[in-house]
Amino acid sequence: MLKRLLPTLCLLLPLSAALAQEEAPPPADAETVLLVGQRPGPGLWKVSKGDHVLWIFGTYSPLPDKMEWRSQQVESILAQSQEYLTPPRAQFKVGFFKGITMLPTLIGIEKNPDGATLQDVLPADIYARWQPLKTKYLGKNNGIERERPIFAAQKLYEAGLKQSGLTRGYAVDKKIDDIVKQHKIKVTDTGIKLDTSNASEALGEFKKAQLADTACFTRTLDRLDADLDAMRVRANAWAKGDIEVIQNLSYPDQKAACDDAMLNAEFVKKHPELQNVKERVQTAWLAAVDKALDSNATSFAMLNMSDILGNSSYLNALKAKGYEVVSPD
Repeated sequence: MLKRLLPTLCLLLPLSAALAQEEAPPPADAETVLLVGQRPGPGLWKVSKGDHVLWIFGTYSPLPDKMEWRSQQVESILAQSQEYLTPPRAQFKVGFFKGITMLPTLIGIEKNPDGATLQDVLPADIYARWQPLKTKYLGKNNGIERERPIFAAQKLYEAGLKQSGLTRGYAVDKKIDDIVKQHKIKVTDTGIKLDTSNASEALGEFKKAQLADTACFTRTLDRLDADLDAMRVRANAWAKGDIEVIQNLSYPDQKAACDDAMLNAEFVKKHPELQNVKERVQTAWLAAVDKALDSNATSFAMLNMSDILGNSSYLNALKAKGYEVVSPD
């Protein structure tokens, strides 16, 4: 249970900034049939400091479920790299005995306080929209009615992707990891570790706290109501490596609203270790890039497309530090 629920708590820890701009609807003749077979994905962004180079591969989610990712360019450059920088993230480090003591606190963490249901905590019009989507994607799952909107939304979204032939795209990450292991490349974890000394207290406060997560829930319904075709367009653009389409499409999701629900919660303000996480994650990643570019002729990193193209682009931060950044053709 601990292994399953701690990542849930890490919703507190947004790993990338979601784009705030509005999504333009796909063109009338947009390709909505998902690509299958072997696809290369986009090219690599090149970050240079003299003759030292960091290559960055941009990942995207969701992707076509039946697509196999294979990029000879990525495999060749990664195999020649002296160092691989893991994607930016924040995580808790919890030992076995600490985890055992936290188990009682984790039980029921996904439920609304005081036994409330979704119908109790959501506006009537939003709950009315939820019901047909729940039936369509989750079937007769009555237990979910007692979950917090943020967790119910997450499960609805995952089910909607699955029925639409889309997946989170974890196979791409696994393929990268396999190449790194095969060539015994040095791995540098760019993430930050969060203090867990007050984790049990924070979890207990979270279980009792009300969250302003209606916006997160509503945005998720919006995506499943109107954005599935646009998701397919974006997924296909990534799969084909169509940089022009990728750059012209925005990449909004419900993540910003869901992040805000957590990061602005009252209980978070009581725990310094849970504050300014996005900024601390980016700072740690940039520091790892500085060291890699100083030490290696060739390094390799992965970033979400939202971290590359978003308003808080990590690439803009690299340019501000004086590095030369070149986009793929």
